Amino acid sequence: MARSASTSTPARASGTFDLAPGLTVHRLGFGAMRITGDGVWGPPADPEAARAVLRRTLDLGIDFIDTADAYGPDVSETLIAETLHPYPEGLVIATKGGLTRQGPSQWAPVGRPTYLRQCVEMSLRRLRVETIDLWQLHRIDGQVPAADQFGEIARFVDEGKVRSVGLSEVGVAEIEAAQDAGLTVATVQNRYSLGHREHEDVVDHCDAQGIGFIPWYPLDAGKLSDSDVLTEAADRLGASHAQIALAWLLRRSATMLPIPGTSRVAHLEENTAAAEIDLPDDLFEALDAATRETA
Repeated sequence: MARSASTSTPARASGTFDLAPGLTVHRLGFGAMRITGDGVWGPPADPEAARAVLRRTLDLGIDFIDTADAYGPDVSETLIAETLHPYPEGLVIATKGGLTRQGPSQWAPVGRPTYLRQCVEMSLRRLRVETIDLWQLHRIDGQVPAADQFGEIARFVDEGKVRSVGLSEVGVAEIEAAQDAGLTVATVQNRYSLGHREHEDVVDHCDAQGIGFIPWYPLDAGKLSDSDVLTEAADRLGASHAQIALAWLLRRSATMLPIPGTSRVAHLEENTAAAEIDLPDDLFEALDAATRETA
């Protein structure tokens, strides 16, 4: 049984995080990958339902929406602008570039500086903004010198096209390399959840440095899905397993910024209600111990 929100804007209960000076968001956001077609390819089966989800995010107090030019491709960014522009004050839309699409569920990195510049320019156009609040390199392209990619991204900031910068699917060494190249890394977006914890060192590094950590696929409980410890936590707190997974992430680090995605309003409301769950020490520690063993 899922827990319902006790306030009209439950996302605000997740606390806040400063992406950059003057750029503050509530920690529980929304990932806009699922408002596209199967395989993150093409338009959604029900475009109006996708628009309803986007509109409902604002009602729930969500002010951080994460998307990418590769979602669709172009579909997610276009839907966001069509639905929410002109954007309300305080809404932060983060996007990503550097992955190309060859078909459903197919992704290939391209990090040539000229291509990254095209990504930024087209995202600016589709999102109808003059500056992207948070632009993330979707993947570092191993076929292009990393310094060339980081250098071009630094120029986006200098030119006012991008306000803050993030990296995706990187280790500590790559974060430090980007910083050594002159980038201020505001966020890191890696796969991380109760069931997928291989990036513990990155989470700890981000926590220590005040870098926002955006876990993608945050609802994955892995082998823990049917475990006694997760069921006990859900039963005690009157929540669903997914809500416990999100509550655990929010408790894991003050720099954690979960972005659960969905194409259904009811699921969005359930996910956002997780921000109001106060996970007690014993349950947090039991989940932590169990998932370190099974992940």
